Amino acid sequence: MNLPFLRRLYMRHRSLLACFGYLEDLGVATHSDAEKVPILAPMHDEIYDIWAASRTLPNSNGGQTTLVAGARRPVTVHNIQLAWRILQRCTPELFQCLFETYPARTTVMLAFNVLRSLFPAFRGYSQAMILDEIQVLISSGVFTWSRLGRLVGQEVLRRVCESMLDHIAVSNETLVLGSARFHVERQQLEQRVRLDGPSLADPATRDLLQESDIFARSFGGGGFGLISPLDFIQLLALLAEIGSHILVLHSLTHNATHLGLLVLSIISVLFPLILPWFSFGPAYSDMMYTPQESYADRRREQMRNLAYADVHRPEVSLFGLKNWILSTWETSWKVSFASESTRASSGFSSLYGNGFADVMLSLQNIPFILVLQSSSSATLGSLTLYRSSVQAVVLSARSFISVGSSAFQVIFLLGAFSASKKIHPKLQPRDDEVVDIKRIPAGMKIEARGISYTYPDSSIPALHNVNFSLMAGETLAIVGYNGSGKSTLAKILLRVLDFDGGQLLVNGTDIRKYSVPDFHSRVSAVFQGFSKYNNYTLQENVGLGAVDLMGNQAAVKRALHLAEADGIVKKLPHGLQTMLEGPGFEMLNYPGSMASADSSHHGLSGGEWQRVAIARSFIKAVQPQVDLLVFDEPTSSLDAQAQSQIFNTIERISCSEHGERIKSVIFITHRLSTARRADKIAMMDRGTICEFGSHEELLRKGGKYATLYQQSV
Repeated sequence: MNLPFLRRLYMRHRSLLACFGYLEDLGVATHSDAEKVPILAPMHDEIYDIWAASRTLPNSNGGQTTLVAGARRPVTVHNIQLAWRILQRCTPELFQCLFETYPARTTVMLAFNVLRSLFPAFRGYSQAMILDEIQVLISSGVFTWSRLGRLVGQEVLRRVCESMLDHIAVSNETLVLGSARFHVERQQLEQRVRLDGPSLADPATRDLLQESDIFARSFGGGGFGLISPLDFIQLLALLAEIGSHILVLHSLTHNATHLGLLVLSIISVLFPLILPWFSFGPAYSDMMYTPQESYADRRREQMRNLAYADVHRPEVSLFGLKNWILSTWETSWKVSFASESTRASSGFSSLYGNGFADVMLSLQNIPFILVLQSSSSATLGSLTLYRSSVQAVVLSARSFISVGSSAFQVIFLLGAFSASKKIHPKLQPRDDEVVDIKRIPAGMKIEARGISYTYPDSSIPALHNVNFSLMAGETLAIVGYNGSGKSTLAKILLRVLDFDGGQLLVNGTDIRKYSVPDFHSRVSAVFQGFSKYNNYTLQENVGLGAVDLMGNQAAVKRALHLAEADGIVKKLPHGLQTMLEGPGFEMLNYPGSMASADSSHHGLSGGEWQRVAIARSFIKAVQPQVDLLVFDEPTSSLDAQAQSQIFNTIERISCSEHGERIKSVIFITHRLSTARRADKIAMMDRGTICEFGSHEELLRKGGKYATLYQQSV
């Protein structure tokens, strides 16, 4: 599988990835290699605290404003101090990344960058000597070409050597930076896949990871805007270049007159460059976007998405969102436009654009006219070298400031990258708390005591005071009306969501003490909102349930057979290798990627997709290490006969060849005729289990389950 495949896999299907337990195959740090990954949570990490402090700005109301992820930090004394602290702690890690694979080549790369920065000064000297020789030949009238020929030959040789060194340096640099970028991007991908849903629900963690992504994508000088972590190497080269030109100017400055002319030359070159800096812009002029602008742009795009996306059209019509979308878009557009207009017209920028810079540039000729009039020893070559060195110093200084500004922003991205690697998944226990799963015969024993859970963006609990007990090898059916919390309970049982209160015991031990990857390796499931892996083959769609078996066609075909999906394989033009296309054919694109227009993509119906999802679960469910099967409305798109066949298969694979129960089964269903198959039934209402028992017991009780059952028959 290629890298885009892994990226799409992680970004869109985190729940299934975690449940099917194949994160190690994607290069994810698990309990077995936990020593490689620090287990500090962000709020307890020093680098995280520094990074978070850099995002806060004072506002006009006396409070603080938090910058959006990716916004430029203003250059203040406070932020400079924070940047220095990050450099102290993270620079060794950055250089270790560069030196890790090619230490000798990395040293050569740094040396060549400094050496190449000296080329302009040598070039100026060489050209000045040629001009002086031509001036002597013309003024004397004696044309002796031997010395001129030597100088021209030396210049040609210098250029050849310079070109060769450039070629060697670029080739070496490409190899070193490519290796470094590989390691950085792999670490970033590893961290992304390692984290769980609850960890990513934290807004601060999402912002941290977004800036860490910017750092990883920009590593190597491309991929994101004009910033790069390797700007620091360019700063070193620019310093060397400025130093070489200053030495040249020092050699040409012999008295106070020359020094005054040097100052005048620098001012005449520098003034037009610094003029645009003087403005009466807003306090956030150093930032790429202000928080208000970022919010307005984001809202504008949200409204465009609601208006243009077909998937939203039914609700836009149903809930009468037309006027709200238009008014919100207009307000956001006006905020963005006003900010752009203010930035464009602020300060003295109009003065700079009206030709004042041209006047200042023309003043650069005055010092050289004065030198020619005051000194008969001045030569054409020395004056040319003098002027080119002045301009080179100023332009290099300007580049140094520009690159330094970008490098200043990169420091905080580096801090985000470093801090993100220390985020500990919220569902994963600490190393000293991990307990091995106690396997017991006949499956998995589950006890829920007072379980409660509230979604982060809600004030109403989705679950409260949930209690039940399931013995190993038993089958539990969870039923109830829509919105009663059935799917939420399933995700908690699958360790995809964490619970807020109560206790959940698995085989007599608190589930929070189990390593999440270890627990997921013993569970298989079908989610209600199961994934449709667009642009993946049928074999990949099924094989993702057990990645080790993805290349095993026999295992894939067996899983499809168990899911009664043999007919799907036969009708597809390329069988298992047919590329599947889901509704909307959504793909996660990355910079440089192109949308596929392959006509071999094949769509499936809702029922066919559901069979593929069931097969994905079955390919893992039949493995001996799996003790628990969870199915959330696995047959909602299938007819009654197909539903019966699937549940017969579930019952068959949960038993041994001798008919003994070896796996526990939990399934959610709206069809109470199916619920009768279960040993126990949990009737859920308003986020809790209001009734629990066998089908016969609940009918005799005459409660909500009995009422629901009578309505369904």
